Amino acid sequence: MPSFPLAPGSTIGILGGGQLGRMLALAAARLGFDVAILERDADSPAGRSATQLIVGAYDDEAALARLAELTDVVTYEFENVPAASVEWLASKGVDVAPGARALAVAQDRINEKTFLNGRGVATVAFAAADNPVSAVEAVERIGAPALMKTRREGYDGKGQKWVEHAADAARIFQELGGVPVIVEAPADFVRELSVIAARGRDGEIAVYPLGENHHEHGILRRTLAPANASQSLADQAEKIARQVLDGLGYVGVIGIELFELKDGRLLVNEIAPRVHNTGHWTQDGCEVDQFEQHIRAVAGWPLGPTAARSRVEMLNLLGEEAHGWRKLASEPDTRIHLYGKREAKPGRKMGHVNRVRPLGS
Repeated sequence: MPSFPLAPGSTIGILGGGQLGRMLALAAARLGFDVAILERDADSPAGRSATQLIVGAYDDEAALARLAELTDVVTYEFENVPAASVEWLASKGVDVAPGARALAVAQDRINEKTFLNGRGVATVAFAAADNPVSAVEAVERIGAPALMKTRREGYDGKGQKWVEHAADAARIFQELGGVPVIVEAPADFVRELSVIAARGRDGEIAVYPLGENHHEHGILRRTLAPANASQSLADQAEKIARQVLDGLGYVGVIGIELFELKDGRLLVNEIAPRVHNTGHWTQDGCEVDQFEQHIRAVAGWPLGPTAARSRVEMLNLLGEEAHGWRKLASEPDTRIHLYGKREAKPGRKMGHVNRVRPLGS
């Protein structure tokens, strides 16, 4: 097992080669670390930014063994990495952060909400269903309209449909693939918020200011941060973050998506055990951004400051919008972050920009 804190020159392994892995690799390089990426695609955004690239499936034991051989600690860039792969690495003495429990909780929406409620964190009412009959019963119990989601996978609005009448539940269950689902009550919220937080190996916790999020067609479009929020709301978010992080024995950065209700309470929508799209504003709005913070945490370094030094509007660049880089580069208060993806597909996240303004503006 490695000795923490890791010294510069150590190698950090990352499962996943997308844009989050790329930005983690760049942050690690700034701190003097080498990075080894395990990714299925030989031409991935993170793979081209890393010291070493291992091409293989995430559950390929030979590829995992090579990653274990090269690295001092392993992390991951997205939550759909097989939990069994993390457990396999751990069984070989590899330190993986965040650990397998965080993945197991986040990968199954029933496990996730059950965990949250068990930690005293409020969510919408929910029920499980694994066949058409129980799907109807779940909607009848929760009440229509209700949101039906696959229990596993699904992102950016995929794998979910609204059920307007209980009689439609069996059909919609089949339309979602006939796989186990969660049925959720609607949230009467006034806006969607998120909190990005980190927990170090010594239990130290650092929480960033709240972000206000706006989605289009199920995909995050922009985040405004710091959000205009009362101290009471900020305190609620920090308490939630601490309950989640301590409950998981977590190491690293986590994204927690929140609903703000009309009465000022916060409900947790979902958690993501990784750096998060709604935290990209920290790259130009904070002294230490979420990517460096994650590397600090998994390497056993002290966590960095999280106070905002600027107000930021983060805007995702989807598909061919990234081709407008020349115009964006001419805007003096705009910082461009492109992911190096080869093909611009409709709705695909190709990059983001952070429009920086003075605090209080």
